Amino acid sequence: MRVLMFGWEFPPHITGGLGTACFGLTKALAKIGVKIKFIVPKTFGDEDISLVNLLGAENIQINQRHFNYEEFWNKITYLEIGSNLIPYVSPELFKKLSEENKLDGVNFKENTFSASFKFSGKYGKDLMEEVARYALIAGALAAMNDYDIIHSHDWLTYPAGIVAKQVSGKPLVIHVHATEFDRSGENINQNVYDIERKGMETADRIITVSNFTKNIVINRYGIDPKKITTVYNGIDLYNYDNGNRKPDTLYNDKIVTFLGRVTFQKGPDYFVEAANKVLKKYKNVRFVMAGSGDMLNRMIKRVAHLGISNKFHFTGFLKGYEVDEMFKYSNVYVMPSVSEPFGISPLEAMRSNVPVIISKQSGVSEILNHALKIDFWDIDAMADAIYGLLNYDALSRFFVKYGKGEVDNLKWDNAAHHVNEIYHQVI
Repeated sequence: MRVLMFGWEFPPHITGGLGTACFGLTKALAKIGVKIKFIVPKTFGDEDISLVNLLGAENIQINQRHFNYEEFWNKITYLEIGSNLIPYVSPELFKKLSEENKLDGVNFKENTFSASFKFSGKYGKDLMEEVARYALIAGALAAMNDYDIIHSHDWLTYPAGIVAKQVSGKPLVIHVHATEFDRSGENINQNVYDIERKGMETADRIITVSNFTKNIVINRYGIDPKKITTVYNGIDLYNYDNGNRKPDTLYNDKIVTFLGRVTFQKGPDYFVEAANKVLKKYKNVRFVMAGSGDMLNRMIKRVAHLGISNKFHFTGFLKGYEVDEMFKYSNVYVMPSVSEPFGISPLEAMRSNVPVIISKQSGVSEILNHALKIDFWDIDAMADAIYGLLNYDALSRFFVKYGKGEVDNLKWDNAAHHVNEIYHQVI
């Protein structure tokens, strides 16, 4: 099976769960013999070259790189498309950042595409123009490569998948990791919604990461349920150093962690309010908000206003080993998402022997039995759950023991076999 796959990010440069999911799925697919050409908008030049063979494409505006991850990566080709797009950024914010010249650090020197197609390497200030340019280049790639099926991850790559299908006539599978309703609530960006719906309508099959997301696709986008299959994400258990838990702070305080984008979808404001309630009853605790996003400054101001700054810490964005280190310090992990299509971070926490509290408005709540589940808006219930795990050691040990056993069975290998079955069904 040969797959032309379009994604928007890939480790180590990630801004959310999308890159982690793409990494885990492609590695597991390669393990069972699926050959993948994976297209991303940009790499950053500081990838770990001990695991990567970089190969330059000729006469086209694309850098071709081969990853050689021993038994896995010899089946995967990794391509780069020049772009200054950032995932998880709204069109309005992207335009603002562009006007402030915060994206000008992205350079692209190869300007010649082919005798028929030439690109200046300069990119417009409008996000949709960049999505269209990415799709245009994707169409050229589709015409030049041999493959059996096309696979596009999330809305930024749906146009690329559509063009590739039009050029090649090969079937298209789109993978819905999130929708505009997850990111924006009811105040959706109509352009993004239109792209998502077009991708869903054009696709031969749709993969959703949970039944929670599947229902949104059916009810909000009007898609036939027969076209949609849920494939749950997994977690990478390979080469993970579980290690020992780090000692508590110098003040012998326990640590409660929020880790994710500090934005509406992730519910950081509910975490802050619950923290304030817990601190009124339990003094030997510190709260950590690990991440960045458009609500970060608002959260810092709210923490200051509540007078809990001495017990609240903001780390900024964490990635890779930093995430594992944070979990080793943590006694409780909270994911209070307003709308979470899946949610890989609770699995990462459970893998690190950390009990988790998750919102019922999340896809991962469908498959986890040994996690405390609350409504994102119920800060009293959230505070009670945090207090219970901090104050009652037996309760915490129960969720650690059985949660670890549960997450060990949620492997990317299972997701890969399911996705491969879908490929064969579509073909």
